[in-house]
Amino acid sequence: MALISKKKVPYPVTEPLEYFLDQYDRMSPISIKYEDLCRYNTAIPLYDSNGEDTLWVTVFYAQDDMEQIYSTLKTLYATLRADGNVNVMEHLFIDRVDMCTYGNTKPFRIRIVNRINDNFDYFYVKVADASRIYGLELEDILSPNKVSYLVTEQTLIEEHIPGIPGDSFINHYLEDGHQNKTRLTKEFVKFNERCFVQLLGDMHSSNWVVLMVPDFDEINYRIRPIDFDQQSYEGRRNIYMPQFYRQNNAILKLMMGKISWESVRQYQAEERFMIASRVMGFRHRAKDILKTMRKDIIAPRENVITLRSDLSEHYKSSRFLKCENMGEIVTESIEHVLRRQEKYKNMFEANSPY
Repeated sequence: MALISKKKVPYPVTEPLEYFLDQYDRMSPISIKYEDLCRYNTAIPLYDSNGEDTLWVTVFYAQDDMEQIYSTLKTLYATLRADGNVNVMEHLFIDRVDMCTYGNTKPFRIRIVNRINDNFDYFYVKVADASRIYGLELEDILSPNKVSYLVTEQTLIEEHIPGIPGDSFINHYLEDGHQNKTRLTKEFVKFNERCFVQLLGDMHSSNWVVLMVPDFDEINYRIRPIDFDQQSYEGRRNIYMPQFYRQNNAILKLMMGKISWESVRQYQAEERFMIASRVMGFRHRAKDILKTMRKDIIAPRENVITLRSDLSEHYKSSRFLKCENMGEIVTESIEHVLRRQEKYKNMFEANSPY
């Protein structure tokens, strides 16, 4: 079983990380601070369609503050979704601002609505945490998923990742008789592999979502992480493997009856090949984010020491023991994947992040 040791303290955005973000158009031209949204004067509980408390509250601002904040939020959304083209956003309006009352960071969730057809979307304003930013960037590079986010000062603006929350999927969809359980278990193996290579932790069922895409008479699945706070922070190997979280046990039990160990190894190899392909496709950005990460401190020293030892034992490689911070450990994890792919071996040596 994987257990998170204690509450994590956010790490600030450093100058090298700011430089990377500016270089790759991740810095927002619109300035807003997380603290600006904390100036609300009233809050009421938010309930779901079944009347259950969501543990979010809807916040309300004084009229002068509301006009300024809502205008800025709408422009931020245009920047996040349409490269700042506010003309295509004229028919949108800010419907609601909610704040999460549990967890460490208390993010704000903004609901934006299309007044023409009542379609809606969400995005988030959070305290910027370097760990989370590295997680978002690595997810964008290493996975088949694209991630949109912006940073302004020490504030993070992040897109909403749609999907069925993992815990809800397990409780309401897993055994409804309509799921292709073989395809689902294959996707979970690949998801587990991506998290482990990236060293993205805390992927219990509340921190990932399932996208179901019809494909002729079958269904394809994509499992996506939605929480990146535990990017390469903890010091134990199992933290970075979703298979070890008890909340995911229902998926593991399903796997035991659907796929063989030989198939698991095949799916792992397939995903590692795809990770290597994505890294080489974004080799310059991958090189730059890993170089920036190696300059940063995003975990306690004791976590670095225990994790490098765990991974050295897991991979039977002494290279991990030479790593002095989490950035170096993540780099070595990705380099290990590349070294195992003959197709990319020479390209990797010529373009090594070191």
